[in-house]
Amino acid sequence: MKNKKLWYLTKQSLNRKIKSKWFVVVNILLVILIVGLLNIDSIIKTFGGDFNETTEVIVIDNTNKSYELLNESIKNTKSIFGDETKIELENYEQSLEDAKKEVEENDKLLIVLDNDDTNYMKATIISESYIDTILYQVIATSINSTKETIALSMSNIDVNELVSVTNPIEIERIFLDEEKNDASENLDMIMSTVFPILILPFFMLSIFLVQMIGAEVNDEKTTRGMEIIISNVSPKTHFFSKIIAGNLFVLIQGGILLLASIIGLFIRNLLGSNLLISSDIIDLSGIINLLNTSGLMDKLWIIIPLTLVLLLLSFIAYSLVAGILASMTTNIEDYQQIQTPIMIISLIGYYLSMMAPMFNGSIFIRIMSYIPFISCLLSPALLIMGQITIIDSIISIIMMVITIYLFIKYGLKIYKVGILNYSSSKLWTKMFKAIKEK
Repeated sequence: MKNKKLWYLTKQSLNRKIKSKWFVVVNILLVILIVGLLNIDSIIKTFGGDFNETTEVIVIDNTNKSYELLNESIKNTKSIFGDETKIELENYEQSLEDAKKEVEENDKLLIVLDNDDTNYMKATIISESYIDTILYQVIATSINSTKETIALSMSNIDVNELVSVTNPIEIERIFLDEEKNDASENLDMIMSTVFPILILPFFMLSIFLVQMIGAEVNDEKTTRGMEIIISNVSPKTHFFSKIIAGNLFVLIQGGILLLASIIGLFIRNLLGSNLLISSDIIDLSGIINLLNTSGLMDKLWIIIPLTLVLLLLSFIAYSLVAGILASMTTNIEDYQQIQTPIMIISLIGYYLSMMAPMFNGSIFIRIMSYIPFISCLLSPALLIMGQITIIDSIISIIMMVITIYLFIKYGLKIYKVGILNYSSSKLWTKMFKAIKEK
C-alpha cells in the first residue's frame, strides 16, 4: 500500500513537470540552440561568413632581402599558433599607392618592409579594418624572426652557422615517471580545456534540481495543499516521492541534452564542417589516439562507471538536501536565501575542476576530491588527468554514500517537523530537537 502511494505521488509530481507546455517549448528551444551552437560556423558561413578564407597579404620589400625570409618565417610560425591560420603572401612590386588601392578594393593586407639604421628593419602593416588577433600575432612574430635573421646575416656569420642558429631547436622530452609521456601530457592539456565543458550540463542540472524541489515543496506549503497530502500519506512517503520524481526529471532532461548534442554532432559530420577551434582539442580520432598512447583507454572501463555512479549519487544528495531545506522554509524567498551555500559549494567544485592542472600533486586537491558536492565535479577530472587513483575515486563514492545515509536518517526527522510548520519562530530549535528524537 505504501509503495502504491509512493509511486502514485512520484508519477503525479513527474507528470506535473513533463506534461507542461513549458517543458515541451523550452526543450524544443534547447535542442535548436544546442544543434545551432554545434554548427555555428556552418550557419555563419551560410549567411556570408567564411572561417576557411585565406588571408591574402601583399608585401612591398624595400630591403630587397626580406620577402623570402618572411615567407619562410610565416610557415614556421603558423605551426606554433595553429595551421588553421591561412596566409598567402605575394611579393608586390608596384607603388605604395597602388598597393593601398589593392587593400581597399580586395580586402587584402599590406606589409611594407624598410631598412632601418638602428634596428636593421622596420615594418608597416596596412589594412582596411581591424585584423584578427591570431593572424596579427603570426605576422608580428614572423616579422621579428625575419629581423633577427637579417641581423645575424649582417654580423658576418658563416652561412652554415647562420642556418644552425635560425633553425628551430629539437626538444626531447624525458619523463622519470614511467607512467608519464608526451601523450599523457597532451591529454592533460586537452582535458583541462574540454572537461569543464563536459561537466557543465551536470553542474546546471544539479542547480536546477535543487531549485525545482524547493519550489515544488514551497508551492504545496503556500497553497496549503501539503495538509491534504500529509493527511493521506506519511511524510516519509511524500519526501521520497519528491526525491525520486526530481531525479527522474533531471535524468530525462539530461538525456534530452545528450540527444540534442548527438544530433548536432551528426549534422556537423554530415556537413563536413571544420571546427572553429584547434582540431587538436576536439578531434575525436586524435583524442582516441591520445587515450591509447597515454594508457588511459585501458582504464576507461572502470573510470566511466565510477564517474557515473558518483554523478548519480550526487544528484540524490542534492535532492535530499533540497527537500530538507525546503521543508524548513515557509516561502520561496526564504528558500532562495537558504540554498545559497549549496550554490557556492557547487561553484567551488566547478572552478576547482577547471584549475585542476595548477594543483598537480597537491594534497589539498586530493582532499577536496573527497568532499561531497565537490567530489562529483572534481574527482572525475583529477582521475582522468592521473592526479588521483581509482582508490581515491572509490573513497569519494563512499563519502557520498555516508552523506546520503546521514541525510536520510536525520534529514527525514527534520522533514517530518518542518513540512507542516508555517512559522519561522524557533524553527532551528525545533529542527535540532527533531534530530535528537529516536
